[in-house]
Amino acid sequence: MKLTKHQARVRRHRRVRAIVSGTAERPRICVFRSNRHISAQVIDDTRGHTLASVTSVTKGDGKNHSSAAVATELGRLLGEKMKASGIERAVFDRGGYAYHGVIKAFAEAIRSADEKEHFHF
Repeated sequence: MKLTKHQARVRRHRRVRAIVSGTAERPRICVFRSNRHISAQVIDDTRGHTLASVTSVTKGDGKNHSSAAVATELGRLLGEKMKASGIERAVFDRGGYAYHGVIKAFAEAIRSADEKEHFHF
């Protein structure tokens, strides 16, 4: 039986999560993308704490927010939050999505938020 797109993505995400884990020194940046929105969290998996988060969800807006422009803006915002928290290194969990389009724009925006090139993933 053929998997649906959602089932295939969840399977890929589980496969990645078996390897990728965040620590206090190098937390995990987890990205979720829907048809309308994008959100991300910086997670310390050893303690189970979210250190920072961003989302494109706003109340009553009704516009499509899952675009590369919005992802770039959110990536810069998350990069600034990470810098303010003293986080210099992280691992990127793409959530089973292809590293292309919105996900790639988000990751590159996080990297560009730091002038010293500290964000490595």
